[in-house]
Amino acid sequence: MPDTLNNAIPPVSGATGITVPRLKLAQLPTPLQPLDRLSSQLGGPRIWVKRDDLTGSVLSGNKVRKLEFNLAQALAEGCDTIISCGGIQSNHCRATALLCAQLGLKCHLVLRGSEPDVADGNLLLDRLAGAEISFYPAAKYQRELENILHSLQAQYHQQARKAFIIPTGASDAIGVWGYVEACVELKQDFAEKGISPRHIICATGSGGTQAGLSAGVLRHGVDAQVWGVNVCDDEAWFLNKVNCDLSDWEQRYRTGINLDSISVKVIDGYVGAGYAQAGPEIFNCMADLARLEGVVLDPVYTGKAFYGMLDQYKKGLFGDVGDIVFVHTGGVFGVFPQREQFNF
Repeated sequence: MPDTLNNAIPPVSGATGITVPRLKLAQLPTPLQPLDRLSSQLGGPRIWVKRDDLTGSVLSGNKVRKLEFNLAQALAEGCDTIISCGGIQSNHCRATALLCAQLGLKCHLVLRGSEPDVADGNLLLDRLAGAEISFYPAAKYQRELENILHSLQAQYHQQARKAFIIPTGASDAIGVWGYVEACVELKQDFAEKGISPRHIICATGSGGTQAGLSAGVLRHGVDAQVWGVNVCDDEAWFLNKVNCDLSDWEQRYRTGINLDSISVKVIDGYVGAGYAQAGPEIFNCMADLARLEGVVLDPVYTGKAFYGMLDQYKKGLFGDVGDIVFVHTGGVFGVFPQREQFNF
């Protein structure tokens, strides 16, 4: 088994004494940065950005916080192989591949779509990390994903390897812990900055980050409403997915938290033409923020979420007082495959 002693950190404990293994993989804490020029320009509540795009360099993004728990669980179960899945430009798959290389684990990625002629962005980094990759047409992937993942797991068993499956975005009961515990950090950030934000906004694509934040603010006493801006599907799908993840989390770990007290809210209407398809307004928003504040978003997740937040900000959803925190979940490598969409 890989030697991970240098990565181990004290486990999280549930209310019933259940311990949750965790690895130290992210560069934490990440900065909480005020967007003063943007806030001044808008003339309303002050906007801050939690820079979780800085959880690492090539490991940039929110997925690393979740994988600290998923990969720790895999190692605790004696696994030597990780199977995961996502789109061709999946940030989660890139982070998983690189962390598997760091930990000495074999990584097998199941990607949705046809293999491109040239590997770019996240896919290029998947290959550099040595991940084995299987590509499936979108329809087959959507229809048969669970069977594909478990079939691969069985094949590795026949090779005397023990494979651990991490779902899309590491968004499951285990991965929820990543952003439950991120709320400890946010609470410290707010105390250090002397602020009491009323709203925390994030992109939501597989639901796990929103689930963790929604439970984390309650568990750790942060008085703020969490909003997920969906980048695919619709509000109803995410309300169901986030609540299912939270139910699975509580059932597995028995934390004692009252699920009925968790407020799950979704800002719908900014998906555009579909997942990973952004209109010119998103690319213009990304370019404006980069020029104004030096913060780079991506067109798949954070660009849509930030644009949606600003639109709702202007419409008065967040009120006239109280700070707003946008959680930057990373995704910078997804900019490069869509470079032609920028109007320079």
